[in-house]
Amino acid sequence: MPKAGTVALVGRPNAGKSTLLNRLLAEKVAIVSDKPQTTRQRIVGILSGERGQIVFYDTPGLHRPLHRLNRQMVQAAVDALNAADVVCLLHDSSEPLGKGEAYARELVARARCPKVAVLNKIDKVKKSALLPRIAEYAKGEVFAEIVPVSALTGDGCDRLLEVLWDLLPEGAPLYDPELLTIHPERFLAAERIREKVLQETERELPFSTAVVVERWEETPTLTRIHASILVERPGQKKIVVGHQGSKVKAIGTAARLDLEEFLGRRVYLDLHVRVEPRWRESPHLLAELQRGAHAGSPGAEPDDRDSA
Repeated sequence: MPKAGTVALVGRPNAGKSTLLNRLLAEKVAIVSDKPQTTRQRIVGILSGERGQIVFYDTPGLHRPLHRLNRQMVQAAVDALNAADVVCLLHDSSEPLGKGEAYARELVARARCPKVAVLNKIDKVKKSALLPRIAEYAKGEVFAEIVPVSALTGDGCDRLLEVLWDLLPEGAPLYDPELLTIHPERFLAAERIREKVLQETERELPFSTAVVVERWEETPTLTRIHASILVERPGQKKIVVGHQGSKVKAIGTAARLDLEEFLGRRVYLDLHVRVEPRWRESPHLLAELQRGAHAGSPGAEPDDRDSA
């Protein structure tokens, strides 16, 4: 009988969950960056084949929430953890164990489904340093398997898939096997634009930024995307816009090229920067951003622009 079920990828920020999802799918579904808290809600990736179907949940990093947005992010991770048939707890093997990791292990231990400890980033550590970490995760018999991997290089990922197939229940596919994800193009486009914001800005700014697709227009040869980058303060807007618009132009150009590859057609990207004070505490804006993962998300009129 074919297998079918859900697998939640959970862990601390920057454990490599999104990189692992993309590696296991052999396609880019989740955006990645070196900034913590890149993933803000559950991202669904679907792997279908002769053995059945695995529906992956890429989740926000487990952390101490300071804003309504962060509380929403942590809740998304906990909800995915509780809903999954199998839970993978990712740990960055190159980082020391701390209170945050202990908290993540405690949350995962409460799940009633099979659990796998995935020790990621083994390309950054010596084997002699990895063995004590494996022994640490073996304590208490919480995990059905402990699998060292490198999501970056792919080392160990085939074994991880074998473990997951063995743990999943038998059943029919949950989604059309032709699907790679359930998210609409508008949401995935907004995420790819945000990825370029993360790449082009300093560490303190990405937490205060979001991207909303305002309009999406299709022609036979061109897709027109009008999007806004949200920031909380005028000073942040100045940083994102850059000297004579240089920063937002760089973001727009990089995003347009990525979107053309993703969509397989020419893209006209009209990119704006908009100040929304305390948007991370706004129930309306957060609900709008969350709805965007499943449907188009309208926004207000922007004020600064760059067309790429």
